Amino acid sequence: MRLSSLIFGFVFTGFASQAQVKTTAAPANNADRPKLVVGIVVDQMRWDYLYRYYDRYAATGGFKRFLNQGFTCENTLIPYTPTITACGHTCIFTGSVPAIHGITGNNWWDNDMMRTVYCTEDKTVNGVGAQSDDGQMSPKNMLVTTVCDELRLATNFRSKVVGIAIKDRGGILPAGHSANAAYWYDGKSGNWITSTYYMNELPEWVQKYNASKPVDKYYEQGWNTLYPINTYVQSTTDEKPYEGKSFGADQKGFPYDLKRFIGKNYGAISSTPYGNSMTAEMAKAAITNEQLGADNITDFLTVSFSSPDYIGHAFGPNSIEQEDDFLRLDKELGDFFNFLDTKVGKGQYLVFLSADHGAAHVPGFMKENKLPAGLISNSGMTQELRKLLQEKYGSDKLIASNNNYQIFLNHPVIDSLKLDEADIKKTIINTLSKKEGVARVFAISDMMTVPLNAKERDMFVNGYYPRRSGDIQVVFQPGWIDGGATGTTHGLWNPYDAHIPLLFYGWRVKTGKTTRETYMTDIAATVAAMLHIQMPNGCVGKVIEEVIQ
Repeated sequence: MRLSSLIFGFVFTGFASQAQVKTTAAPANNADRPKLVVGIVVDQMRWDYLYRYYDRYAATGGFKRFLNQGFTCENTLIPYTPTITACGHTCIFTGSVPAIHGITGNNWWDNDMMRTVYCTEDKTVNGVGAQSDDGQMSPKNMLVTTVCDELRLATNFRSKVVGIAIKDRGGILPAGHSANAAYWYDGKSGNWITSTYYMNELPEWVQKYNASKPVDKYYEQGWNTLYPINTYVQSTTDEKPYEGKSFGADQKGFPYDLKRFIGKNYGAISSTPYGNSMTAEMAKAAITNEQLGADNITDFLTVSFSSPDYIGHAFGPNSIEQEDDFLRLDKELGDFFNFLDTKVGKGQYLVFLSADHGAAHVPGFMKENKLPAGLISNSGMTQELRKLLQEKYGSDKLIASNNNYQIFLNHPVIDSLKLDEADIKKTIINTLSKKEGVARVFAISDMMTVPLNAKERDMFVNGYYPRRSGDIQVVFQPGWIDGGATGTTHGLWNPYDAHIPLLFYGWRVKTGKTTRETYMTDIAATVAAMLHIQMPNGCVGKVIEEVIQ
């Protein structure tokens, strides 16, 4: 059941935002452009979900509209590692890679600051609508422009750009440095928030949305399958021991009782399909109240659906939970298209959809079906190495961090103790090379000479930014992940993490598909070409010419 009676009551009343309002008296832009561009990222969507659930997607849903009336790039790949959320969102909208844009992970060890840095942290700003430091965020750590920034530049900042996602990094990084606003969800308060980087007070429409406490009303519904559970034949049976327990150890499968979280736990909503519903409602509210697509100056809305990632991490790609999540997301996208048709006008908007990364199957599921897979503990690996280094070199502080599948050495300590860095690297490499599930370990300084498959080498090179990258690269065998007994993750070079959907629909998009190899970095270049604007200043992608009529 949707909350339209409650939410649409204030969403569509036309409250003027306290953010910048466009001057409608401005002269028309002579460039031929759509009224609105919507860039959608589905957090943790494997390419195969398009066809795995195709027969169950609604004829009026979003995915079939993309596939049957739009253009699909069937062989779109991520060209770098690690295949992680912040990197993916940044690459889609910048057309760049971590080696250039500097977002090398969700977190990284900063070799200049000598500490772990979060991708969108910014202690110079304050949260707006939040009482915690969850609001101290901005895009300042991103070193390049996004296609949204370039649109703002091309229209002398008359275009409006808004970013929306449950995750702060999913809302902030795509919208770019010059965005009018970015909003993300605060799991502590149940409110959508922003930071003083964008504004000093939440717009009235966001305040009204927060005041309605939609989270509690979704919790009231609980989460049961959209269709009879015995029809979910594309998934494994419910209540598997290798699935996580996102809603408490006592809740082992459908239906999930969410009423226990009302007024107590606002974070659990992210691990349900209702997180997608809230995101879609916020997107519609932003279009209405910020008047996006309301005149002849092109606007840009970025939307990231974060819940598939939370659900995927806990339950895995073969779970009923993830299948149900995508069947519901399909309906949300269909409703969103209908809204755009009415609000902006058919043929007046351009939409693209992609993903920041895929995901590996849960190792427990793989082993159950006699497929190769396994688990490696990064924290356990680090502890083992520190003990070894203490015994051999007299210090357990020679490793600064083990992050993004890289070992970061503590260079100041090594220098102060006058140790042989090359010998330390050799010790670590020899030790890790013997571990089960590890395919390769090499010094990153030797990356261009060590024997590697060409695709792997290119991906490692594209992910390397010296100030935010490590000294030793660890490569797992296919199917092996860093994790525990339940759930799964992503981050590697393999196709299950790097093969993503790429779909275009709407203004000037012809119907069709290509199976030639395209890349995540091609998206921004293609959109820039369609809008007749400069591509982002770190863009390395190429225009996908087949998309354009």
